[in-house]
Amino acid sequence: MRVSRRVRFESSEETAPHQFSVLARLDTEDASVGDLAHVERVRAPSMSRTVAGLEERGLVRRDGDPADGRVARISLTRAGRDALARERARRDAWMAQRLQGLAAADREALRVATTLLDRVVAQ
Repeated sequence: MRVSRRVRFESSEETAPHQFSVLARLDTEDASVGDLAHVERVRAPSMSRTVAGLEERGLVRRDGDPADGRVARISLTRAGRDALARERARRDAWMAQRLQGLAAADREALRVATTLLDRVVAQ
């Protein structure tokens, strides 16, 4: 958690951590504000404000849900995909810079630990 938090706060001023998280979730599929709030563990009004901010910047758009006219589906725009790619590249570069200073054996230990943690999380 500390590594994740540090990467989030060190990587960019362009996109706030909570906004990046929403963009990343929308990268795989569209979602409603309620769905996003549930996954992000925040209240719907808070998520509505986050989505509105992203919408104002042209990073997401709202479309009606064909199955339920009361619900809006949130999706990434081209600008949103571009912003997400830039932020991911910044985060990767930030981490790569820090990993460069490690010995090869330490980098290998991290690779093995990452594989193990992926297995633990998948259970």
